[in-house]
Amino acid sequence: MAATVIKNGYVFDPLNGIDGEVKDVFIKDGKVVVSLTGAEERDAKVINASGKTVMAGGVDSHSHVAGSKVNAGRLMRPEDHYKSVRRKTDITHSGSGFTVPSVYKQGYDYAAMGYTTVFEAAMPPLEARHTHEEMRSTPILDMGAYLVFGNNWFIMRYLKKGDVDKAAAYVAWMMRTHKAYGIKCVNPAGVENWGWAKNVNGLDEPNIHFEVTPREIIRGLAEVNEMLGLPMSLHLHANNLGHPGNWEIARDSLMITSGLEPMSKTELEWAQTTESAKRRQTIYLAHAQFSAYGGTSWRDFCSGAPGLANYINKVDNVVIDSGSVPFGPATTMTGDGPAQHDLYVLTGQKWSNCDVEMECGSGILPLVYLKSSPVHSVQWAIGLEVMLLVKDPWKTIMTTDHPNGGIFTQYPQVMTWLMSKKARDDTAKESHKWAYDRSSLGGVERELNLYEIAILTRANPARTIGMAHRKGHLGIGADGDVTVYDLDPTRLDVNDPETLKQKFSLPEYTVKDGQIVARLGEVVAVPEGRRYYCRTYVDEALEKEMLADVKEWFKYYTVGFSNYPVPDKYLKNPVPIQVNKPLEAVLRR
Repeated sequence: MAATVIKNGYVFDPLNGIDGEVKDVFIKDGKVVVSLTGAEERDAKVINASGKTVMAGGVDSHSHVAGSKVNAGRLMRPEDHYKSVRRKTDITHSGSGFTVPSVYKQGYDYAAMGYTTVFEAAMPPLEARHTHEEMRSTPILDMGAYLVFGNNWFIMRYLKKGDVDKAAAYVAWMMRTHKAYGIKCVNPAGVENWGWAKNVNGLDEPNIHFEVTPREIIRGLAEVNEMLGLPMSLHLHANNLGHPGNWEIARDSLMITSGLEPMSKTELEWAQTTESAKRRQTIYLAHAQFSAYGGTSWRDFCSGAPGLANYINKVDNVVIDSGSVPFGPATTMTGDGPAQHDLYVLTGQKWSNCDVEMECGSGILPLVYLKSSPVHSVQWAIGLEVMLLVKDPWKTIMTTDHPNGGIFTQYPQVMTWLMSKKARDDTAKESHKWAYDRSSLGGVERELNLYEIAILTRANPARTIGMAHRKGHLGIGADGDVTVYDLDPTRLDVNDPETLKQKFSLPEYTVKDGQIVARLGEVVAVPEGRRYYCRTYVDEALEKEMLADVKEWFKYYTVGFSNYPVPDKYLKNPVPIQVNKPLEAVLRR
């Protein structure tokens, strides 16, 4: 593979403390290196980045891009497909879909926008094969998936008995079995109740048959996560999502893991090379916008973001992604079945809901976020507040919870709002007056700079999910993933939001492993991405005892035990993360 040099760009690399320095970036054999030899540099592909902004390739740590619910979303939205089409070229497939693009199109669209790494945020174990099939077919992107556990029958049985060690053994086996990367917890204890048309409404309300509470599940899975030494913290979709007044239960959910001892970075193979890359948090709150609502009903609905942000500002064990709402069409899809039914009752839109036997559930519903809607306008404001009111950008990640809050191709618009108060004010003028009247956004003067944007879209997503040894930065040994924007930081005008948005939308270059894959929105190369997953192990005797339980209860499944695991052939370019931290006692409450 020929070397690549990106010359004279303004480099923004927060994980290495580089804030707009004019530097060259050298890539050899797909990795960032200190320099090239004279002969190597003469033969290298040279990208002239003079007067341009250079960042690592974008990292999306929370998106819904693969699996049964995503495919069901495509089937439910035939009216969605014609709105955005990529035509076949000599090197690309054709593809369509606006809010739920085809697997080919989503890979091309992410790469054209400057992103090279995307993680699927919710993989049901029983649907893991299909999730891996769709990730396998997604071009260019490096990917992984979080396995859903918050309403799993085995987990609820073990945690109700207080047997955290056996719960850890089960999670370790499941992670290996389904080639998963992290633990996802969706509406803990509530989705299981949805099988009987019920939910849970408080952290200490036990569910119907297992009589385990959301608090017990959150705490137990967080303990399991740290006992196994997984690269990322527990990824939590909080209870009461999408309901007025839910910011307090979100805050209280974050408190549950306070005092839980995080693992030392030196214990793990994925240990970072810089202190700034150390994983410090023990809980990762998903799509905070949907869990930051105030009021008691939709009549007095308002933002609860200031209260949630105030708590996050005081603690060090929390990181969030925003789940921002950029207005326009969306397709809501989530493992939170009862939340989706509530949305169906509110909107009357077509709706799909399903139960994944013994494991989780899901729901899908098309939606349009309107500037004229008072509620949607407040949601837009909240999605920006949760990032602008949290003082430390290393606690925040920019997402739209694609395609729930909006589609990932709207990231440039969200970045523009974060950088430009004028852009926010202009949008607020077009929106319902609740946007500013019932939120604090109108009084927020903060405008993020390019260094902070690099934190929210590159450095912190990579650090949060334990990938900062190879993603999210341009230090020595990092993957050669680079985005070059036609933005001169010395002439940046945040009062020209349209230009800012346009430049973020169409990077000059997207480089993947040292190869140019996109140029001004055109895909010019289609390399195969990697598939990351964790190999986790516990004591063999404990795992054998746990597996006896699993096989006994497997009679309730409609598939045979031998057909449950995901075979190796389902993964292209697999990259297992070896996690061998021994099972040990952790601080418990």
